[in-house]
Amino acid sequence: MKIVGITSCPTGIAHTYMAAEKLQKTAEAKGYEIKIETQGARSENILTTQEIEEADVVILAIDKEVDMSRFSGKKIKKVSTAKAIRDADTIIDEAINEIGTYTSKITSDTHTTNNQGIMKNLYNHFMNGVNYMLPFVIAGGILIAISFAFGIDASNPESESYNALAGALSKIGGDTAFALMVPALAAGISISIAGRAGLATGFVAGTLAAAGGSGFLGGMIGGLLAGYITNLFANKVNIKASIAPIYQLIVVPLLAISLTGFIMIFLVEAPVTALLNLLTGFLNGLGETSGIIFGLLIGIMMAADMGGPINKSISTFSIGLMSAGVNAPIAACMAAGMVPPLGLALATILFKNKFTKEEKTSGKSCWVLGSSYITEGAIPFAVADPIRVIPSLMVGSAVTASISMGAGITSMAPHGGIWVMFIPNVINNVPIYLLAIVAGTIVTAVMVGLLKKEVVSNKDEYSTESLQRNGDRTNVI
Repeated sequence: MKIVGITSCPTGIAHTYMAAEKLQKTAEAKGYEIKIETQGARSENILTTQEIEEADVVILAIDKEVDMSRFSGKKIKKVSTAKAIRDADTIIDEAINEIGTYTSKITSDTHTTNNQGIMKNLYNHFMNGVNYMLPFVIAGGILIAISFAFGIDASNPESESYNALAGALSKIGGDTAFALMVPALAAGISISIAGRAGLATGFVAGTLAAAGGSGFLGGMIGGLLAGYITNLFANKVNIKASIAPIYQLIVVPLLAISLTGFIMIFLVEAPVTALLNLLTGFLNGLGETSGIIFGLLIGIMMAADMGGPINKSISTFSIGLMSAGVNAPIAACMAAGMVPPLGLALATILFKNKFTKEEKTSGKSCWVLGSSYITEGAIPFAVADPIRVIPSLMVGSAVTASISMGAGITSMAPHGGIWVMFIPNVINNVPIYLLAIVAGTIVTAVMVGLLKKEVVSNKDEYSTESLQRNGDRTNVI
């Protein structure tokens, strides 16, 4: 039995590779031949045409669109990366036994998906937009932060502390890269819907949103408008082959951009701008109590699925708020996202008798993962014992985020991790920020330690992976 597949998540950092590793090890343990192509930050282990042709089944563990034309005529099992990480054993069995599979009939590069609900499609479109936006946000935000290291006003030519290098960094990061985040978001959404034809329309819609004041909310709406309108003209209208090139080159962008632009200006801009201003005013005016409550919500959502849709929703929302000058939610998000792996790392030290040997080894790597804001490092622990671990992670992250919001901490960088934290002037109150992270880490560790049962400490101790394969748990219930 030969299996090929692709794993791909929106950010391409953790879920992509964790799902690939899980599928690879599980299939090999069953005696199957398998090759998984990872489409993360870059594509690796790329499948050849011959390998795809020789495969008996294709497993796609993806959270964003991929080129389906390569698998035309093949039997396909399609799941999310989270499901592949959580239950690779079942996925492989179902793929082999043709349960929940379908045969791809797509013969050209396409943007469409099969058997997906409207909400799932919308989520994929938004995540594709986020994927396009993130490089601008991360690079722009960090460059702005570095410019602040020269002094908070060092980039201002009229300031006495003006520094030319700081001014250049601010111009590149803030005036250019950061300014393109909303257009890139809209373009990514539009491309997800309409394919490459949606690029220009999406950029125009996003630029109108940014210039008109509707910000990231307008960019999201504009991206959807641009995608569906472009898709209508580009892919749904039958045109004679003799005029098709001119139609696609001139008519489609002209009609799509014009119609999308008119809708954005006359129907979307005013109400969405008012809504964004209302939201911005509310968030900027949060008192200590309100901030703590909002922080609790942020923390719970950040730890609920550790890089999954819920986590991405609140982090994307917080990044979008940065374009409106609201920088406290992103600080809470970044801190809350560090806590799950840090808390589990600490728990493996404080409560050694409650973790398997393999988990204790994984706990060491969680120090690095947590410090680098890779929340997904907690997933193996959550998969092995979700009832006890996930609530502990949510409570710890909620404590951290609520302290951060309650103290009014802001961040100029849309990325977490200790590496960003110590750039001067990025975090407005580093000591309290660190205290919040430490407090959440301790809460998570103690809660996990209290909830988990002791592991069987003899030769029958099972590894996490073998227990998962057998549908068992790591604890003595």
